[in-house]
Amino acid sequence: MNGLDKLGLEGIKTVYHNLDYATLFEHEVANDEGWQTENGTFMVDTGIFTGRSPKDKYFVKQSPSKEHIAWGNINQPVSKEIFEELFAKVKQQLSHKNIYVQDAFCGGSLASRKKVRFVTEVAWQAHFVKNMFIRPSAGELEGFLPDFTVYNACKCINTDFKKHGLHSDVFVVFNIEENIAIIGGTWYGGEMKKGIFSMMNYWLPLEGKLPMHCSANVGKAGDVALFFGLSGTGKTTLSTDANRRLIGDDEHGWDEEGIFNFEGGCYAKCINLDAQSEPEIFGAIKKDALLENVVADVEGKVDYTDGSKTENTRVSYPIHHIKNHELTLQAGHPKNIIFLTADAFGVLPPVSKLTSEQAMYYFLSGYTAKVAGTERGITEPVATFSACFGEAFLPLHPTKYATLLGEKIKKHNVNVFLLNTGWTGGPYGIGKRMSIKATRACINAILDGSINEVEFETFPVFDLQIPKQLEGVETELLNPRNTWKDKTRYDEGRIHLAGMFAHNFQKYLAEDAEHDYSAAGPSI
Repeated sequence: MNGLDKLGLEGIKTVYHNLDYATLFEHEVANDEGWQTENGTFMVDTGIFTGRSPKDKYFVKQSPSKEHIAWGNINQPVSKEIFEELFAKVKQQLSHKNIYVQDAFCGGSLASRKKVRFVTEVAWQAHFVKNMFIRPSAGELEGFLPDFTVYNACKCINTDFKKHGLHSDVFVVFNIEENIAIIGGTWYGGEMKKGIFSMMNYWLPLEGKLPMHCSANVGKAGDVALFFGLSGTGKTTLSTDANRRLIGDDEHGWDEEGIFNFEGGCYAKCINLDAQSEPEIFGAIKKDALLENVVADVEGKVDYTDGSKTENTRVSYPIHHIKNHELTLQAGHPKNIIFLTADAFGVLPPVSKLTSEQAMYYFLSGYTAKVAGTERGITEPVATFSACFGEAFLPLHPTKYATLLGEKIKKHNVNVFLLNTGWTGGPYGIGKRMSIKATRACINAILDGSINEVEFETFPVFDLQIPKQLEGVETELLNPRNTWKDKTRYDEGRIHLAGMFAHNFQKYLAEDAEHDYSAAGPSI
């Protein structure tokens, strides 16, 4: 028994269950779901949604999960009655059709993994989850009974959303007690990926394990590094290193044994992708990978500089497309943690060493900055604070995750650094983006330990420790004030950014005095 008879769907024509890559490709072509690039990679458009729709994400408010969830703008409640109405719409949409069912694992650790089943009527979405999650062996698929099932009815919309008091006709709803998620109205594959990530962020902390929005790699000596960061900060690029084995590029857990990847694939941004600066990722785009919303000519040659469909062009690929990956998707406890931020104000230094208290402050702050052109209405840099570098995916209160991180940093004596992969010499529009070469030199110094041997100085206002010199990095870059022509404007910008940090952190003081790390933040 594999539970397919319990899907609740009627009159199914054919269930395409756990198709291999070659057969999925045949179905994608036969269904006219996209196009091929010149090297055989399949590419699709995800319609009007080229990213997640966070305002359309809900959790069913019921016991016992309602006691754990931090309700608010991130975790919006919906009644069980509305869920049942929407689930009926989803089942109606998926019934009397051919459907694709893909079974996968989430979690490289046997002690923490979940068995997940995805149900969709679109072949490329089955391809997407086959790329992104851990692919069970033939033996593991025998008798596979899911812990959680995702019904993706992307062609179904909720015409009753106003009556239901919901945001729009799109919905992504999680029923924790029934172990079901339903998706309607959006074709974006990332909803499935991040939906399961949200569930891991619910399950694991209740077991004393830490789920993390980070990439991870491991050196030849077994030294593990974690890279936390929001979209566009460099998690995927910087963790993909020819000299280190990639554990994973986006989602991990940390338990008593060490680090483990949730996924079996990578989901990399493609905008301005360049074979010279990111050869491993560029080389991973081949047959079995899946490109989203890219622009190509009639012969299938992709123009990665073209963001006319979206700046959020993406590629998913199985992790084995990265030659130097960690086969087990696991490693020991980390030696170094790196917080990545793309500071579009050009204020923060390229690398800073954090105290344990500062680590908590910057983890809870989760800062980066969006730049003009990436979203409609943004004409100048906008500060973004996303707790734990992934607030959109945290069902529990952020301090729950911060407490777990703090305990593990202390227990395993982990070094923590803050890296600015954003702008220097001025804000966006005046300064320039930090080069990948300079950022990699900072990371190399962290990973080989040489950064711990150099002389540091205090970076004013933020009270951060920054190196005076670092091999491979122009000395002028290490203190960003030196790179600005207008020093007065820089000083004003630093005070302004410090004020935004302080303002954002007020919510933690009001909610929980036990986690008052404000003294570790900027002094203004």
